[in-house]
Amino acid sequence: MLLLQAVNEETVGTAFNLFEKLTSKFWLRLSIDFASVFVLIRFIYYPIYKNREFFFTFFIFNLIIFLITFLLNKVEMSMGAAFGLFAVFSMLRYRTEGISMKDMTYLFLVIAMGLITAVSKGNWDELSLLNLIIIAFTYLLESNLLLKKESSKMIQYENIEMIKPEFRTELIADLESRTGIKINRITINKVDFLKDTAVIRVYYYE
Repeated sequence: MLLLQAVNEETVGTAFNLFEKLTSKFWLRLSIDFASVFVLIRFIYYPIYKNREFFFTFFIFNLIIFLITFLLNKVEMSMGAAFGLFAVFSMLRYRTEGISMKDMTYLFLVIAMGLITAVSKGNWDELSLLNLIIIAFTYLLESNLLLKKESSKMIQYENIEMIKPEFRTELIADLESRTGIKINRITINKVDFLKDTAVIRVYYYE
Protein backbone atom coordinates (compact mmCIF):
# COMPACT_ATOMS: atom_id res chain seq x y z
CA MET A 1 0.00 0.00 0.00
CA LEU A 2 2.83 2.37 0.87
CA LEU A 3 4.53 1.58 -2.45
CA LEU A 4 1.30 2.18 -4.38
CA GLN A 5 0.73 5.44 -2.54
CA ALA A 6 4.28 6.56 -3.30
CA VAL A 7 3.83 5.74 -7.00
CA ASN A 8 0.55 7.66 -7.11
CA GLU A 9 2.10 10.67 -5.40
CA GLU A 10 5.04 10.59 -7.82
CA THR A 11 2.68 10.38 -10.82
CA VAL A 12 0.58 13.29 -9.56
CA GLY A 13 3.73 15.28 -8.82
CA THR A 14 5.05 14.65 -12.34
CA ALA A 15 1.75 15.73 -13.86
CA PHE A 16 1.79 18.97 -11.85
CA ASN A 17 5.40 19.62 -12.79
CA LEU A 18 4.54 19.13 -16.47
CA PHE A 19 1.57 21.46 -16.09
CA GLU A 20 3.77 24.10 -14.49
CA LYS A 21 6.26 23.89 -17.37
CA LEU A 22 3.52 25.11 -19.72
CA THR A 23 4.11 28.80 -19.31
CA SER A 24 1.69 31.65 -19.85
CA LYS A 25 3.22 32.02 -23.32
CA PHE A 26 1.81 28.59 -24.26
CA TRP A 27 -1.70 29.33 -23.01
CA LEU A 28 -1.74 32.78 -24.61
CA ARG A 29 -0.70 31.41 -27.99
CA LEU A 30 -3.17 28.53 -27.69
CA SER A 31 -5.97 30.99 -26.90
CA ILE A 32 -5.09 33.17 -29.91
CA ASP A 33 -4.93 30.11 -32.14
CA PHE A 34 -8.26 28.67 -30.95
CA ALA A 35 -10.03 32.03 -31.18
CA SER A 36 -8.74 32.58 -34.72
CA VAL A 37 -9.79 29.13 -35.93
CA PHE A 38 -13.17 29.47 -34.22
CA VAL A 39 -13.87 32.77 -36.02
CA LEU A 40 -12.70 31.34 -39.36
CA ILE A 41 -14.78 28.15 -39.17
CA ARG A 42 -17.84 29.28 -37.23
CA PHE A 43 -18.40 32.71 -38.76
CA ILE A 44 -17.01 32.33 -42.30
CA TYR A 45 -16.96 28.65 -43.31
CA TYR A 46 -20.19 27.44 -41.70
CA PRO A 47 -22.56 30.30 -42.71
CA ILE A 48 -21.54 29.82 -46.35
CA TYR A 49 -21.35 26.02 -46.70
CA LYS A 50 -23.63 24.87 -43.83
CA ASN A 51 -21.41 21.84 -43.35
CA ARG A 52 -20.63 20.49 -39.87
CA GLU A 53 -18.93 17.37 -41.17
CA PHE A 54 -15.39 18.77 -41.03
CA PHE A 55 -15.66 20.75 -37.78
CA PHE A 56 -13.88 18.00 -35.85
CA THR A 57 -11.20 17.64 -38.53
CA PHE A 58 -10.45 21.37 -38.71
CA PHE A 59 -10.08 21.88 -34.97
CA ILE A 60 -8.15 18.65 -34.29
CA PHE A 61 -5.71 19.21 -37.17
CA ASN A 62 -5.11 22.74 -35.94
CA LEU A 63 -4.57 21.58 -32.35
CA ILE A 64 -2.18 18.79 -33.37
CA ILE A 65 -0.09 21.10 -35.55
CA PHE A 66 0.03 23.74 -32.81
CA LEU A 67 1.11 21.29 -30.09
CA ILE A 68 3.72 19.53 -32.22
CA THR A 69 5.32 22.69 -33.57
CA PHE A 70 5.23 24.46 -30.20
CA LEU A 71 6.91 21.53 -28.43
CA LEU A 72 9.44 20.98 -31.22
CA ASN A 73 10.22 24.67 -31.10
CA LYS A 74 11.68 24.00 -27.64
CA VAL A 75 14.58 22.23 -29.38
CA GLU A 76 15.27 25.14 -31.75
CA MET A 77 13.30 23.83 -34.71
CA SER A 78 13.91 26.05 -37.70
CA MET A 79 11.13 27.67 -39.70
CA GLY A 80 12.13 25.48 -42.66
CA ALA A 81 11.58 22.33 -40.60
CA ALA A 82 8.24 23.68 -39.41
CA PHE A 83 7.06 24.28 -42.97
CA GLY A 84 8.32 20.81 -43.88
CA LEU A 85 6.04 19.46 -41.18
CA PHE A 86 3.23 21.59 -42.58
CA ALA A 87 3.81 20.07 -46.02
CA VAL A 88 3.61 16.54 -44.62
CA PHE A 89 0.31 17.20 -42.87
CA SER A 90 -1.12 19.11 -45.81
CA MET A 91 -0.65 16.08 -48.07
CA LEU A 92 -2.85 13.91 -45.88
CA ARG A 93 -6.11 12.98 -47.56
CA TYR A 94 -9.04 10.84 -46.50
CA ARG A 95 -9.14 7.92 -48.93
CA THR A 96 -12.56 6.66 -47.90
CA GLU A 97 -14.40 9.69 -49.29
CA GLY A 98 -13.66 12.73 -51.37
CA ILE A 99 -13.04 16.17 -49.95
CA SER A 100 -13.70 19.27 -52.01
CA MET A 101 -11.10 21.86 -52.92
CA LYS A 102 -12.79 24.44 -50.68
CA ASP A 103 -12.69 22.08 -47.69
CA MET A 104 -9.03 21.31 -48.40
CA THR A 105 -8.33 25.05 -48.56
CA TYR A 106 -9.86 25.61 -45.14
CA LEU A 107 -7.88 22.62 -43.85
CA PHE A 108 -4.68 24.27 -45.09
CA LEU A 109 -5.72 27.53 -43.44
CA VAL A 110 -6.28 26.00 -39.99
CA ILE A 111 -2.97 24.10 -40.27
CA ALA A 112 -1.17 27.31 -41.26
CA MET A 113 -2.74 29.18 -38.33
CA GLY A 114 -1.56 26.56 -35.87
CA LEU A 115 1.91 26.63 -37.40
CA ILE A 116 2.23 30.42 -37.41
CA THR A 117 0.89 30.85 -33.88
CA ALA A 118 3.15 28.15 -32.44
CA VAL A 119 6.43 28.95 -34.20
CA SER A 120 6.42 32.70 -34.89
CA LYS A 121 8.69 34.74 -32.62
CA GLY A 122 6.33 37.72 -32.49
CA ASN A 123 4.32 39.01 -29.55
CA TRP A 124 0.67 38.27 -28.95
CA ASP A 125 -0.46 41.36 -30.86
CA GLU A 126 1.67 40.42 -33.89
CA LEU A 127 0.31 36.86 -33.86
CA SER A 128 -3.24 38.18 -33.61
CA LEU A 129 -2.60 40.54 -36.53
CA LEU A 130 -1.24 37.71 -38.72
CA ASN A 131 -4.26 35.53 -38.03
CA LEU A 132 -6.55 38.51 -38.54
CA ILE A 133 -5.02 39.10 -41.98
CA ILE A 134 -5.77 35.47 -42.94
CA ILE A 135 -9.34 35.76 -41.66
CA ALA A 136 -9.93 39.11 -43.35
CA PHE A 137 -8.69 37.99 -46.76
CA THR A 138 -10.70 34.76 -46.50
CA TYR A 139 -13.83 36.74 -45.69
CA LEU A 140 -13.27 39.17 -48.57
CA LEU A 141 -12.73 36.37 -51.09
CA GLU A 142 -15.76 34.43 -49.86
CA SER A 143 -18.05 37.46 -49.83
CA ASN A 144 -19.47 39.45 -52.71
CA LEU A 145 -17.42 42.53 -51.86
CA LEU A 146 -14.65 41.81 -54.39
CA LEU A 147 -16.38 39.45 -56.80
CA LYS A 148 -19.93 38.30 -57.17
CA LYS A 149 -20.29 34.72 -56.00
CA GLU A 150 -21.59 32.50 -58.79
CA SER A 151 -23.45 29.32 -57.92
CA SER A 152 -24.80 26.60 -60.17
CA LYS A 153 -27.46 23.90 -60.32
CA MET A 154 -28.00 20.87 -62.51
CA ILE A 155 -31.39 20.67 -64.20
CA GLN A 156 -32.88 17.87 -66.27
CA TYR A 157 -34.76 19.57 -69.10
CA GLU A 158 -37.40 17.76 -71.15
CA ASN A 159 -38.00 20.21 -74.04
CA ILE A 160 -35.04 19.10 -76.11
CA GLU A 161 -35.93 21.28 -79.09
CA MET A 162 -35.10 24.37 -77.03
CA ILE A 163 -31.41 23.43 -76.66
CA LYS A 164 -30.64 24.59 -80.20
CA PRO A 165 -28.38 27.67 -80.32
CA GLU A 166 -30.98 29.82 -82.02
CA PHE A 167 -33.39 29.24 -79.09
CA ARG A 168 -30.87 30.08 -76.35
CA THR A 169 -32.68 33.25 -75.23
CA GLU A 170 -36.02 31.46 -75.07
CA LEU A 171 -34.41 28.54 -73.21
CA ILE A 172 -32.97 30.83 -70.52
CA ALA A 173 -36.32 32.63 -70.17
CA ASP A 174 -38.12 29.29 -69.74
CA LEU A 175 -35.63 28.11 -67.13
CA GLU A 176 -35.93 31.39 -65.23
CA SER A 177 -39.72 31.13 -65.16
CA ARG A 178 -39.54 27.56 -63.85
CA THR A 179 -36.76 27.99 -61.29
CA GLY A 180 -37.47 31.54 -60.16
CA ILE A 181 -33.82 32.55 -60.32
CA LYS A 182 -32.04 35.09 -62.49
CA ILE A 183 -29.76 33.01 -64.69
CA ASN A 184 -26.40 34.40 -65.70
CA ARG A 185 -25.37 31.67 -68.17
CA ILE A 186 -25.98 28.02 -68.95
CA THR A 187 -24.04 25.02 -70.22
CA ILE A 188 -25.53 21.89 -71.75
CA ASN A 189 -23.75 18.95 -70.17
CA LYS A 190 -25.58 15.96 -71.60
CA VAL A 191 -28.19 15.23 -74.28
CA ASP A 192 -30.26 12.02 -74.34
CA PHE A 193 -32.15 11.74 -77.66
CA LEU A 194 -33.70 8.43 -76.63
CA LYS A 195 -35.50 10.04 -73.69
CA ASP A 196 -35.69 13.51 -75.28
CA THR A 197 -34.03 15.12 -72.26
CA ALA A 198 -30.97 17.24 -71.64
CA VAL A 199 -28.94 17.91 -68.51
CA ILE A 200 -28.30 21.65 -68.20
CA ARG A 201 -26.17 23.45 -65.64
CA VAL A 202 -27.47 26.92 -64.87
CA TYR A 203 -25.25 29.59 -63.32
CA TYR A 204 -26.57 32.45 -61.23
CA TYR A 205 -25.33 35.05 -58.77
CA GLU A 206 -26.34 34.67 -55.15
